[in-house]
Amino acid sequence: AAEVGKCDLMIAVTSADETNLLCCMVARKLGCPHTIARIRNPVYAEETYLLREELGLSMTVNPERTTAKEIFGLLQYPSFLKREPFAKGRAEIVALPVRAGGKLDGMVLSDLYTSLKVRVLVCAVERNKEVYIPDGSFRLEVGDHIYVTSTVQSLLQMVKWIGMETQKIRSVMLIGGSRTAVYLARMLADAGIHVKLLETKPDRCEELSADLPKAEIINADGTSINTLLTEGIEETDAVVPLTNMDEQNMVIAMYANSRRVPKVVTKINRGEYCALLPANEAECVVTPLQLTSTNILRYVRAMQNSQATNVRTLHRLVGGKVEALEFGVTADVPFAGVPLRDLNLRKNILVAGIIRENGKTIIPSGNDSFCAGDDVIIVTTNTDLTDLRDIMARG
Repeated sequence: AAEVGKCDLMIAVTSADETNLLCCMVARKLGCPHTIARIRNPVYAEETYLLREELGLSMTVNPERTTAKEIFGLLQYPSFLKREPFAKGRAEIVALPVRAGGKLDGMVLSDLYTSLKVRVLVCAVERNKEVYIPDGSFRLEVGDHIYVTSTVQSLLQMVKWIGMETQKIRSVMLIGGSRTAVYLARMLADAGIHVKLLETKPDRCEELSADLPKAEIINADGTSINTLLTEGIEETDAVVPLTNMDEQNMVIAMYANSRRVPKVVTKINRGEYCALLPANEAECVVTPLQLTSTNILRYVRAMQNSQATNVRTLHRLVGGKVEALEFGVTADVPFAGVPLRDLNLRKNILVAGIIRENGKTIIPSGNDSFCAGDDVIIVTTNTDLTDLRDIMARG
């Protein structure tokens, strides 16, 4: 009745994995060429990868696993507030805060580039809920969140230079035995990081103990201040509240910050709650809904690839207000070989990185240009880019 056979894409996100799988199978049989299913059960997730064609699946999304991967990436490099990899990890865009009294406080970006011994590019600045695509004359202020692109090594050198380098994470306290906690605990344990997980339900603790033999499972109320103190919240390197209630996660995060825990990552399902957190505690928040919707949006852009566009990957920054897109440069791009300073780019377009075919990463200046075979990172507040040619101003 809904004529799914005439649709380009069908997305099944009911609460039951089995229903989602069945929807995709039926939709494909009725002629819908692309289907996406939300699959939360880890057992199904492993099997559907092998049986994707038989089940009529183009893509699966798992919000819990995606969230765990995002948090794990932030714990690997605790100085960063956000991390978005490009070109198979050869370049990244990361978020950093501007602290009072720090080297970035009041600095003009042209002076930053002159002072640093490594090449980085500030491609976006969030200030008082406004977003700016800055040029060299832009002056940073306390409270800004800056989005910087370069190689991971150069970004770590920048963090060290501005005095924001933090200690390596060796122990993590997880609050709540959710599926996200299970995924994250496995990743952390495999990386040699000690995991202490607090869960209130005894039967769930038994399950977690069997599933996570490398983790320390504690049957205790992680929302209790006495429990957190007893279990050593002041000695741990990182705290991640992963209960199913945003309000509990927010309160635990605020308490952990008050005890000066080096790294606190807060999972919040309802993004509007971020505005209720104090500025310093809203810095490192992960929202499963936003992560999942971004993954689906990437697939939709990839679908458009077959319609003559050349978007490779897409990341949404600053709560979706900014898009960072990776384009492939084809031989027919008319402005290949032209120095960037001579290009008439649209407003709020920034060329943030060029990755050569040999893997060399270039943080571009006005003298650099695109070559066929390059991957190019474009950062913009415009959300209508589907082809590299769209970066040019009309006429």
